[in-house]
Amino acid sequence: MRVGFYRSTVRRRVLAAGVLSVMVFALTACGGITSDDDGKKVVLTTFTVLADMARNVAGGLLRVESITKVGAEIHGYEPTPGDIKKAAKADLILDNGLNLEAWFNQFVADLDVPHAVVSEGVAPIDIGEDAYRGKPNPHAWMSPVNAQIYVDNMVRAFTDLDPEHADAYRANGDTYKTQLAAVRDDLVAAVNTLPADQRALVTCEGAFSYLARDAGLTEKYIWPVNAEQQATPQQIGSTIDFVRQRGVPAVFCESTVSDAPMQRVVEASGARFGGVLYVDSLSEADGPVPTYLDLIRHDAKIIATALAGVSK
Repeated sequence: MRVGFYRSTVRRRVLAAGVLSVMVFALTACGGITSDDDGKKVVLTTFTVLADMARNVAGGLLRVESITKVGAEIHGYEPTPGDIKKAAKADLILDNGLNLEAWFNQFVADLDVPHAVVSEGVAPIDIGEDAYRGKPNPHAWMSPVNAQIYVDNMVRAFTDLDPEHADAYRANGDTYKTQLAAVRDDLVAAVNTLPADQRALVTCEGAFSYLARDAGLTEKYIWPVNAEQQATPQQIGSTIDFVRQRGVPAVFCESTVSDAPMQRVVEASGARFGGVLYVDSLSEADGPVPTYLDLIRHDAKIIATALAGVSK
């Protein structure tokens, strides 16, 4: 259990919180905040996946931006002065909630900007081990079913922000939810092609609990949350035992962390490294997952292909 690392992280974030308060005051007091030229209201999200979902709901009627950049690790992110400047001039901030953004509460504490928690109404799956035992798994967007709840929350938030375009936000949300339902059906269909004894998903982070539930996969991970990306020998040994006992043909790791611990599992178990999955971040526009729908399709294809023993 990495409780020592967890406590160290908490202390570091408390110190950073004090710095954030000072920076917020300085940036807002010095007159450095300006309005956007196009006149659109600004919606700021905590990470790129939420930004893409929000753009689908906004339909160009709002300016949507992400605090974190493509490829950023969201859990332990430390906001910059530029992030605070963005937030201070935003009209609305969207966060995931479920303890995903450990830095977020202090980030908005001194800002006079409304915010909405887009996971509100999702039935959480609790983390079952480590220092995070009993806390909700924050990766609820990895279920296309949950993503429809996110969309409903965005529609409500955008309607409150800009009631003149309420009908447009509702229509955009309905269209997007239809696409999300289709992606969920494709995910289930892809997994259903696998033999029952191969329906196990082994990853670095426990970020796939909701996706695994949707698809009927048994989940196993090395560590539960990417707060401290240092796998213990016990975590690696437990994962190796699971792969060996189940005869799992392939294992995976996420795009925002090193796959070195999982490569140790590969060496010891004889399983293949099945590929890179995306969770906390989209890719650049010319990459494999420029949108959230692409992310779910990509992960489903990589998982089903690798577990079926088909070369990529």
